[in-house]
Amino acid sequence: MTRREWMALTSASLLAQSPARPNLVFILADDLGYGDLGCYGQEKIATPHLDALAASGVRFTSAYAGATVCAPSRCSLMTGLHTGHTRVRGNGKNETVLRAEDRTVAELLRASGYRTAIFGKWGLGQLGYPGYPTKKGWEEWVGYFSQTQAHNYYPEMLHRNDGFFELTGNTGMRRRDYAPDVIHGYALRWLEARKAEEPFFLCYNSTIPHTNNEMGRDTGNGQEVPEDKPYSAKPWPQVEKNFAAMVSRLDRLVGSLVAKLKERGLYENTLIVFASDNGAHKEGGHDPAFFRSSGPLRGAKRDLYEGGIRVPAFAVWDQRIAAGGVSDAPWAFWDVLPTFCEAAGIAAPTELDGRSMLTQWRGGAAEAHRPFYWEFHEGGFTRAVRKGQWKAIQLKGGNVELYDLSKDLGERVDLAASDPAGVLKELRELLMNSRVESADWPTQV
Repeated sequence: MTRREWMALTSASLLAQSPARPNLVFILADDLGYGDLGCYGQEKIATPHLDALAASGVRFTSAYAGATVCAPSRCSLMTGLHTGHTRVRGNGKNETVLRAEDRTVAELLRASGYRTAIFGKWGLGQLGYPGYPTKKGWEEWVGYFSQTQAHNYYPEMLHRNDGFFELTGNTGMRRRDYAPDVIHGYALRWLEARKAEEPFFLCYNSTIPHTNNEMGRDTGNGQEVPEDKPYSAKPWPQVEKNFAAMVSRLDRLVGSLVAKLKERGLYENTLIVFASDNGAHKEGGHDPAFFRSSGPLRGAKRDLYEGGIRVPAFAVWDQRIAAGGVSDAPWAFWDVLPTFCEAAGIAAPTELDGRSMLTQWRGGAAEAHRPFYWEFHEGGFTRAVRKGQWKAIQLKGGNVELYDLSKDLGERVDLAASDPAGVLKELRELLMNSRVESADWPTQV
């Protein structure tokens, strides 16, 4: 019997024992900074729906993305592996790389009886390749052809399952069909068809507030949004009005999604997790300092300082996760796969970097986590590791910085020269030993 066949039999047995398994919803923002939501200290941008949702569960102050850019972060989320082990470790070479043998959380849940759907951005395999969504566990897929197309908020076509459909309002020079709104409509209709006795896994991958990089290079304002309300009268640069309007639009869309769950009687048995795929961006003319998008953290997208990888995140599960909680216990995207497997009552693969956080999210004692590891390949190889309160970052060229996050969240004081706790040697070894060499993503130091 193959491992996949054994897992299917085990899952079927568990399904029979637990007919009321929870629905699972993961909502992923794109380039939303740690400080961009009101519940994380944002004072200028209104995010009432997201703030209320966060207050309904546990809000995390030490949640980490899988990487500091889109594709590898999403790969970590899907596979339960950090970027020292994932197939995708950067935004280059990322459209055809997920293989048939790269198991995703969607494949595991679908094999156990879950209905699965993903709406928005994928970026881990195009049509005709093994990494395409419908070949990686997703029954329903509506979204962009590629990560590059996902920069455009008014595309002429989008994918649906193994085909595509036209956005006729965007042909020629017209800009009428705002893609996030169109995709949102498909997500609501999919939820409308769900039945309480049929568990589902929904991944809602918004592209907001990612910039249109190409448009920003041409115009200085890559924050594409139909209108800048409610910030039209603000004495701000136009690009910042647009950015704020995008974040508030994301807030309304998430509020609509949660309202649909409640309307359908699904909310009470649904575990909802919200997060961003990396830290705040500084593209398309947007200045993350304008809204203090990184909050108290140093850095932004494409940095391995905390501002590039620590993200706003919270988990909500009515009556199972206490409302109003705040947790500083760290977790990362590679922990989501085993967490969702435990919630669904199925066995997770053993060869993962992540571990289930379900007990901890529900208020149980925090357990010591294995060290966290990230690497980044654009413009020179960098990597970082966190163990407990200590974090080491290896910069381009090989120099290593050391920070005590318990005292220096903003990573202002490099302790590498003094190494007061004698941890640098161990962290250097973790930096060197936490990766498997990849032909596509070689060590460059």
